[in-house]
Amino acid sequence: MGEVATRMTALQRAGKKALVPFVTAGFPTRDVFPRLLEEVFRFADVVEIGVPFSDPLADGPVIQHTSQVALEQGVTLPWILEMLADRQVRASLSVPVVLMSYLNPLLQVSDGDVFERARRAGVAGVIIPDLPVEEGAVYEAAARDQQMDLIYLVAPTTSRERARLIADRSQGFVYLVSITGVTGARDAFPAETFEFLRRMRALTNKPLCVGFGISRPEQVKRLAPEVDGVIVGSSLLRAIMEAPSDPMGAVRRLLLPLRRALDESSSPLAINSE
Repeated sequence: MGEVATRMTALQRAGKKALVPFVTAGFPTRDVFPRLLEEVFRFADVVEIGVPFSDPLADGPVIQHTSQVALEQGVTLPWILEMLADRQVRASLSVPVVLMSYLNPLLQVSDGDVFERARRAGVAGVIIPDLPVEEGAVYEAAARDQQMDLIYLVAPTTSRERARLIADRSQGFVYLVSITGVTGARDAFPAETFEFLRRMRALTNKPLCVGFGISRPEQVKRLAPEVDGVIVGSSLLRAIMEAPSDPMGAVRRLLLPLRRALDESSSPLAINSE
């Protein structure tokens, strides 16, 4: 069991809900990012770091913009791994870190096994949005060899049979896409979203985390009873974009209310692990 699975399972057994923020590596700048990451750790149970890519098909306009800004500053996967391996950054890694990367950047790392390099840098898991589960066995084995968790995504349109397969193969947690389409904050979630979450809960006992569109405490409180964690990306990055002179303050102002909402939604009783 990898670090992500260990953390998520411990929270699940304790009746607690996980906050999983997503940040684009190197945004708003390469110099600021390590300090911003440290601020994010203060509120998170797991942190996703997005690897900038020029053709992010599943990402909405906010993440696309931050990826472009990072790419223009020369942010690459090797730079991300070197940054994470820095002694000062490693000392601040208080929660498991998951890389979210499309296949192309992973395949571009030719000097040694990318999973081995990621593990040496302190990475605990990886999400590959454009990796179909039917083609994932090699990547699953590579992650398993490094005691890392390979996390798959499930969409509301996924068939029951395929959703069960993905849930069986996903490690750490199962990433549930709240609504069809690309990433981005939304005002509300349709009834179909909650039906989907309940359908997935009936298929697996693994921790479930839902993402795409979460931005407000009231959304968190509605979603929390159905899942084990929430993933917050676009709204966090937008808050950072809108506060260029105070990105750390933007992180606090966005994540603290979400953290409180999740904590209020947690069960006061631990779940018996037996």
